[in-house]
Formats: sequence, structure tokens, C-alpha cells
Amino acid sequence: MANEDNAYSFTTKATQHIKLGSLGAEGFPMYKGGRLAEVTLAYECWGELSSKADNAILIFTGLSPSAHATSSELDSSPGWWEYMVGPGKAIDSNRFYVVCVNSLGGCHGSTGPASIDPASGEPYGANFPCLTVEDISRAGFLLMQELGVERLFAAVGSSMGGMAVLAYAIQFPQKIEYLISVSAATSALPLTIALRSLQREIIRSDPAWNNGQYQKGHEPLIGMALARKLGLVSYRAADEWNSKFDRSKLPPEKLSGKHFQHEFEIENYLEYNAQKFVRSFDANSYQYLSRAMDLFDIAEHGGSIESSMSKIKVKKALVIGVTTDILFPSRQQREIAESLQNTGTETEYVEIDSVNGHDAFLVDEEHFSPVVARFLSNIL
Repeated sequence: MANEDNAYSFTTKATQHIKLGSLGAEGFPMYKGGRLAEVTLAYECWGELSSKADNAILIFTGLSPSAHATSSELDSSPGWWEYMVGPGKAIDSNRFYVVCVNSLGGCHGSTGPASIDPASGEPYGANFPCLTVEDISRAGFLLMQELGVERLFAAVGSSMGGMAVLAYAIQFPQKIEYLISVSAATSALPLTIALRSLQREIIRSDPAWNNGQYQKGHEPLIGMALARKLGLVSYRAADEWNSKFDRSKLPPEKLSGKHFQHEFEIENYLEYNAQKFVRSFDANSYQYLSRAMDLFDIAEHGGSIESSMSKIKVKKALVIGVTTDILFPSRQQREIAESLQNTGTETEYVEIDSVNGHDAFLVDEEHFSPVVARFLSNIL
């Protein structure tokens, strides 16, 4: 089982940075307009690239994880997908050259709103151009080109990362052989848009946000903490919250004595995890990455879902859904799988009955690891 306290841990010990050198004078044009003059991407890698450069797996993350998917000799701290990636694990670094990229727009080493805009010498802040999942996947594609990988063996992604995998396969159909999409969607549902919109509005309502031009040491931490709490509630299933906490009260020594103080263990849990998060993640990156998920719509690439999916030319796909996921419900995973099958892609669909909701892929090793391991072992 993954260590939940380290599910979103960040470290720089093993992180590598690469400045995309193939952009030219036009820089990096963004999918919905605007451009970045230069782009640096942070990544970590495990295993060795084969002599034919045909064993590379690229992992796209969800909204908040860094590139530190798993531990290595360079950094022994547990990664956010520690149980899944590494020697002898489901994504086996003895067999594959595994790369995990920190998303474009993120704040764990890749170019994002907190980066310096070469034109002004100041952080982009809210002047960062509109970010989309397509931009994230294209940045990943260019990263692999820089690393000498012309064609991926597989792209793997969960949540926002699953969206990026689909966008990668649509945009670069001749550059990928297999794909694994976990708890993703062809487009966001109204409920998820509403939740993420509210999270972003909470951050912007913090006076410290200052229209996105806050200074270091004066970040909108209150807004970020509240947004994170709302996110945490939606990441897990109701039954898990109920069984984990019931109506357990805090012991007297943990009570603050203030009006409307936290009295329940679940309140304390949310506060602890929110505070752990807010000082390791940039508020503007949260705004941009969250909005990118809302903007994603596969149908834009062909006029309909199936027309767009027909552009995908992988040999086989694995799609995984979770019965208790309210953010990316299993019916959306079935839609992905059925669309792939209907457009000629051999597809395996697995629906996992896990109590852990959307975050199941982070913590439910027992159910997820065998499914991914079997899929990859069967395509030798």
C-alpha cells in the first residue's frame, strides 16, 4: 500500500530539467492562443533506454503530483506512485525506460505561472497564457524527442494525466504504441466543473491572491487551504470517509478553545492535509491546471468523440475505472473504452470496485498493480 502521507510528496534530489531546444523563434504556441518564448520541463527517469529507443514509457500526472513518481538511487524518498513504478513492479524499470514529467504549467520545476517571463523579467502570474491538456501532452512529446525517443512504447496517465494520454495519442498518432488511461474522461462533467470552479473561486477570493500577482511569502494560503479541503472531500468516496472517521471527536487537549473550533477528527484530518499541501503548491498553477481539465473536450479534435478517437492508432489500450469515483465516474471510463473499440482500437476495460474513490489509483495497490502488470506483460 502506498504511503498516503507521501502521495503528493515533492523533492528535487532526482529531478532533472531540460530546456526545449527545438522551439525556434515562434516559441511554444499554446493550443488556445498565446505562446511561451521558452519552456523548461522537469522530469525524473528510471531504467535504461534500449539501443533502439523502443522501450520508453511516459507518465503524465494528475493535477498536483511532481515528477517524483517513485524512489531511486538518487532519491530514496517514496514517490506518489511508489507501488506502481520501479524494478520488478507493474511498470517495471528493469524492462522499461520510464519517464515522469511535471506538467507544463505546474510548479515542481516545469515552466508555469511562477516562472519568470523573459519579456518582463517578472513571474508570469495570471499573465501566463491559457493552458490546456493538449499543451501538457505536446510538451511531454517534445520532452521525449529531446531525450532521443521518437516513438513511445506507452503513455500512462491518471486523472488529468489520463486526459493527457488521450490527447497525446490523438495529436501524435504515429508516435505511440500503447496507452493506459486511468480515471480520466473525454470531457469534464458539470459536477466536476462546478467543484473545480468553486475551488478556483475560493482561491481568488483570498485578498492575498492579488489578481494573481502575489509575492513570495504573501501567497493566498487561506484560499488554497480551503480549496484543498474541498478537493480532498471529492477525491474519496463517502463510504470511506464514514468508515475511517465515523463521528470520532478530537481529544480535549487538541481543542483550540475558539468559537466554531474543529471538534471532529475528520476536520483535523482535512486541516492537516491542507496545510501540508499549501506550502508546496503554487496557487496560480492550481488555477491553470484545474481550468485545463475543465476545458478539455476530445470532440474538439474531430467534431464528435468517436471521430476524434478514430485518430488514435495504438496497438492496444487499457482503460481503468473505479466504481466509487464521483469526479471521473466509471461510466466515463466505459465511454472511453467503447469509443476506442468502436473506432478500431483493441481495448481492455477494467472496472475496479474500490472504496477509495477517485484517489484509488494512488493507494489501492492490491487492485491496480496486478491490472497494469498483466497488461504490460501480455504485450511483450
